[in-house]
Amino acid sequence: MSRNRTPPTGRETHFAKDEIIVSKTDLRGVITYANDVFQRVSGYSEAELLGAPHSILRHPDMPRCVFKLLWDTIEGGNEIFAYVLNLAKDGGHYWVFAHVTPSYDLSGRHVGYHSNRRSPYPDALAKVAPLYSQLLEVEKRAANPNAGMEAAFKVVLEYLNSQGMDYSQFVFSLSEHTRLAGATA
Repeated sequence: MSRNRTPPTGRETHFAKDEIIVSKTDLRGVITYANDVFQRVSGYSEAELLGAPHSILRHPDMPRCVFKLLWDTIEGGNEIFAYVLNLAKDGGHYWVFAHVTPSYDLSGRHVGYHSNRRSPYPDALAKVAPLYSQLLEVEKRAANPNAGMEAAFKVVLEYLNSQGMDYSQFVFSLSEHTRLAGATA
């Protein structure tokens, strides 16, 4: 299935705080499971999602460097939490607070990824959205998309280093609801 090319409409979709968007993918990010909340919020049917790359949801205002960080983390066998802006089938968008983990079979073999996405905290989005805009500008100024992603990734790493935080500490520091002991915003 080709990636969604519907232009963004600027219309935001929300889902309830007690709802969880759940998906599973194989090692390449191809969707193997999509719960009913995922289908409803994204606007895609189960048949459209299963077998499609998870990148079908990639919003053009989402910095590629965040996905690099996500993939580097989960391919290394670690979990990650991240705020992600997704593009729905109809061009609308929705923000999620994602928790992505590697999945293993009964023999311990890495077989894919599992993602739970919750409704994001507004105080975190107020901090994430301007940061993502800044990173997107860094990406756009580069000679090509890969150079842009690498340049923006470097900006993220430099920022984290200047704050004395790793990425998890940073993400959890963004909201009063998730702030870890000792983390600062």
